[in-house]
Amino acid sequence: MIEPEVYMVSFYDPDYPPVPVTRGMSLSEVLDATNSPLLFGCRTGICGTCLVEAEGDLPPVSPEEQEMLDAFASDNPKARLACQIEMTGAIRVKPLSFG
Repeated sequence: MIEPEVYMVSFYDPDYPPVPVTRGMSLSEVLDATNSPLLFGCRTGICGTCLVEAEGDLPPVSPEEQEMLDAFASDNPKARLACQIEMTGAIRVKPLSFG
């Protein structure tokens, strides 16, 4: 039996330990359940609550997500909507409101 690939999501805030996430899972599902420093509102990519800076092995931005990023963070090339990230590798995230 092949084990699923698990990737770590780490945070810029050292008060939060890295969280393991299985490949293909939605980042919002896991982080919401682990009491992460990220907030999630609508979970459909239209409210901007989960706007983050993200680095690492990220899937491409969909046209719908890009439209929201253009509206909420057009000046930040690392901006992503965490609710729209499907895990494909290890990433590091921080809320855009993080100090």
